[in-house]
Amino acid sequence: MVVVPSAAVLFAGGSAAAKETIIDVAPVWSGHPVGFALLTHGDRQFVGFYDAERKLTVGARELSQTTWHFVKLPETLGWDSHNYITMAVDDDGCIHLCANMHASPLVYFRTAKPGDIDTFERIPNMVGRQEDRCTYPSFFRGPNNEFVFTYRYGYSGNGDQYYNVYDTNTRTWRRLMDEPLTSGEGRMNAYFGPRVLGPDGFYHLVWIWRDHGGCESNHDICYARSKDLVHWETSAGKPLKLPITLAECDIVDPVPAKGGAINGNVSLGFDSRKRVIVSYIKYDEKGFTQAYNARTEDGRWKVHKASDWAYRWEFSGGGSIPFEVRVSGVSAAGEGKLAQSYAHSQYGSGRLILDEASLKLIEDVRGSAAAAPKPAPDWAPKLESRHCGDAGSSGEPGVRYMLRWETLGVNRDRPREGDIPPPSMLKLVRVE
Repeated sequence: MVVVPSAAVLFAGGSAAAKETIIDVAPVWSGHPVGFALLTHGDRQFVGFYDAERKLTVGARELSQTTWHFVKLPETLGWDSHNYITMAVDDDGCIHLCANMHASPLVYFRTAKPGDIDTFERIPNMVGRQEDRCTYPSFFRGPNNEFVFTYRYGYSGNGDQYYNVYDTNTRTWRRLMDEPLTSGEGRMNAYFGPRVLGPDGFYHLVWIWRDHGGCESNHDICYARSKDLVHWETSAGKPLKLPITLAECDIVDPVPAKGGAINGNVSLGFDSRKRVIVSYIKYDEKGFTQAYNARTEDGRWKVHKASDWAYRWEFSGGGSIPFEVRVSGVSAAGEGKLAQSYAHSQYGSGRLILDEASLKLIEDVRGSAAAAPKPAPDWAPKLESRHCGDAGSSGEPGVRYMLRWETLGVNRDRPREGDIPPPSMLKLVRVE
């Protein structure tokens, strides 16, 4: 398979004339990709990464300084590319960190003092139940600035999605909802796309169900929305009883298993009328992989094909796999137009320009050509650039930060044979 970068990299905007200032952070593991964390908070900056020996490490610096202070936490990365790092700051300024989890016990650290990484402590549990098989941790802020944590409990093909909320005064967690948001009822699990606070004031959520460890078993793209993260409804405003199951949810497109849809490739966007648009891939009537967009029209979901590619991405099996086709959600592209970015192993990268009224393709604007696979047996030509955006903000006008490093590609979460490349340098990039 041809490897393409992650979605966060594919669709990042930016001007060619942007100025970059680079600060070295530390040498990091390059044997396989796994997500790192960057968190800018006021005049301080924090990074979470796996070092050259795969040890979980946190670094901190003042924005006015170029030197880092590091702390190593008692966790070591294996070969699983699912085991990313996520960090967030609570109302008191204490740092919360989760990492190194894939259907495994909760790995959660918190600083005892605001902004002081030397005071990180392992917290053995949050609420004390459904925490022995955790995956996909995420911290975020709720509609009233609540500090919320969500994760999947279970494993691929049998999982439920839970939400916790934090009490800063007592430094304790409780369930945000008594029931999980979704339940696969022991037969499947939901793989979520990005959670988006839309221009209509709703939190929008889209997901795809999966029956077992093989990614070919993805099916049925579904949707829900909520004002408060507790009470959920369909696109038509019908209340949804929790936990949401396949039998009761709002199905955007009933794509069957082996129908070409895959988790990690379902996105959200909005048109100028604030209508949500769900973007994804699946096979067309000829069996080719295409980009699709769905929107509610006349009270029901209507599906529109966006691309016209003559290529079928055939995928199957478990573990982390390289993506041959990725599509983004739509965004405004001038009066009456929407744009949808893509990266394709055969067609390169580009943008699909769509008519907003009909969602039909106007133009396929090609960007960079697809890179030909390099058959060299050594690892050097196979190193790929990785990026991580900033989960916080410095408040500096026109300035954004990101992390950049290099690794080999994914390997279905299995150990590699042969030589591993030397560590690559993790770099902090300031863009203005």
